[in-house]
Amino acid sequence: MSAGTFFNPVHALRGRIVGEVRAVFNDRAKGETPVKSSDDAIFPPGSVIRRVHSDVTTMMVGGTSALLLQMLHPAALAGVLEHSNFRDDMLGRLRRTARFIAITTYADHITAQAAIERVRAIHDRVSGTLGDGTPYHASDPHLLAWVHVAEATSFLKSRIAYAEPRMTRADQDRYFAESAEVALRLGADPVPRTRAEAAALIAAMRPELVASHECREVARLILAQRAPGAMQSSAQRLLALAAVDLLPGWVRTMLRLEAPAAPLLTRAATFGMAATLRWAFATRR
Repeated sequence: MSAGTFFNPVHALRGRIVGEVRAVFNDRAKGETPVKSSDDAIFPPGSVIRRVHSDVTTMMVGGTSALLLQMLHPAALAGVLEHSNFRDDMLGRLRRTARFIAITTYADHITAQAAIERVRAIHDRVSGTLGDGTPYHASDPHLLAWVHVAEATSFLKSRIAYAEPRMTRADQDRYFAESAEVALRLGADPVPRTRAEAAALIAAMRPELVASHECREVARLILAQRAPGAMQSSAQRLLALAAVDLLPGWVRTMLRLEAPAAPLLTRAATFGMAATLRWAFATRR
């Protein structure tokens, strides 16, 4: 340490927290770095979607909850299990999904559209047949609509629970209207543009959902994944509990998942984690 330089423990703690979070979401072996925000993005500064997608904790809780919900659709489950190494590389899937969301929310138009085209090309190659003989295609607009509505609903619900409990209904509707843009570019149809339309779409698709043995096994794998470090593993256990708590009761029933034994404690601890991460990232935006 040079003369006149003082060790700042608060700054060091912030740096450690930010470094660990960025290591989770960015594959350093591939040279990945955090996505830079652009004023030429699909969604301009001040968009509700930028606000909703900016919080690390709420996105992780919402993302886990969304994945559990999405897997209830047999075609979504088959597409993941038969055309990816999901079981062996859940971290990789988390990184790819998180990066796609970050790019399409914050990066410039050209970069965002290129990411969308890459995903569409992947979807075009994913197809198969379900156990009952029903063919499925990842590019099916109806299936993409399910994946989108499960994701958008979960992200927004988590945001309200752990960051913005007083979000207005108008802003909630704006979030669905804005997130619809990416869903439409991916080929989804129908795409809800309000919270009420999203709820109606989920209700309409519930008869298609199946909690098979394989689906429940995947749910257990998602919730049981652990990070190598003790601190990160503790955080993951908390996020898993919060994700299950966030699920609608009927989803927990289908997946045979127990609600947290101490829901108020789970919510308080998750809220604390969210506040801590916001504090750590506050001076780095």
